[in-house]
Amino acid sequence: MSKIARRQFLQISAVAAAGAMLRPATEARAQDMPQLAEDDPMAMSMKYTHDASSVDPATRANPAPEQNCSNCALVQGADGDAWRPCQIFPGKVVNANGWCAVWAPKA
Repeated sequence: MSKIARRQFLQISAVAAAGAMLRPATEARAQDMPQLAEDDPMAMSMKYTHDASSVDPATRANPAPEQNCSNCALVQGADGDAWRPCQIFPGKVVNANGWCAVWAPKA
């Protein structure tokens, strides 16, 4: 079991709850959404980066070198797409090769 700080847990929970409550009036397509910037305040708080290989696996809560957005349970969209929607960053798309501290393995 990973150890997660209470503050980080609360941040993640708040973001997930907000994302679950948002329901767009029309279905948004990934190509219509803006790409998440690494300097976005939410991205910075979740330690998001466009390149997962730039993150030292030893510094991750669940150390594993193969973690990236394309194999995260929170990322949506079609496999193989370079930029895909993520439940953590509603209204924006993340790089499939990216990574953030909320990464969770697909079931």
